[in-house]
Amino acid sequence: MDLGLKGRVVVVAGGTSGIGLACAREFAAEGAHVAVCGRDPDRLAAAERELAPVATGRVSTARVDLTDTAAAARWVDGVAADLGGLHVLLVSGGSPPVGTATAFGPDDYRAAVDRVLLPAVGLALAALPHLRTAGWGRLLFVASETACAPIPPLALSGVTRAALVRFAQGLAVDVGRDGITVNVLAPGGVRTPPMERAAARLAGEHGDVAARLRAMGHHSALGRLARPEEVAAVAAFLASERASYVTAGVHLIDGGAGATGPDLPHLTGVRRDTYA
Repeated sequence: MDLGLKGRVVVVAGGTSGIGLACAREFAAEGAHVAVCGRDPDRLAAAERELAPVATGRVSTARVDLTDTAAAARWVDGVAADLGGLHVLLVSGGSPPVGTATAFGPDDYRAAVDRVLLPAVGLALAALPHLRTAGWGRLLFVASETACAPIPPLALSGVTRAALVRFAQGLAVDVGRDGITVNVLAPGGVRTPPMERAAARLAGEHGDVAARLRAMGHHSALGRLARPEEVAAVAAFLASERASYVTAGVHLIDGGAGATGPDLPHLTGVRRDTYA
């Protein structure tokens, strides 16, 4: 299937590992020019090495702190100037700490908004003038299954992701007639480096990490965690010409876990920094 992404300019914010990197790889393989940012120079270099073999377009990386709204906007503008425009923005940020609603104070909620919601808002607003100039655009936000349903041990995630959904849906109405679509991806459990680190911490020094990972995915209807590239495939479709009438959507990618009922033993009693 030709997704119509060849030659498009794609910006992936937070694209140095996990879902973000998998999305960048998918776009590069489709022939798009891909710009990736992150904070860790070693991860940026590793991401560039990983993308190079599959890319037919240009690949660029930049060290950017997405919580610095001005710096993030300068990066977006610089990519558009360097690559001759901008067509797709995908934001894949970090996750806030794990804990129930009463486990946190106002400063924790404020920090979660600053970390998860505001960078996505700032990047989208910075990208919009370029997408409008192109007369075609895709805005994609990688959130979490908490955007679709409450999960008590993930209170901060739920607050920030629900807010992101409302922003995305309002934005979709504002920009639809400019040829721009806006969508939110809501993955469940995905085997990313943070998930693997969480499994290692929960398993302990001599525990079975692989067994922990299997347990984390057991609750889904498919009986396993998602692979990052499975989420990336959905992102690529939503960015494609084929998805031209899909906007303001929240796309749950949880392997059917939402249909199996609550089962959250791996989140009960864990430290606040377990999934950091």
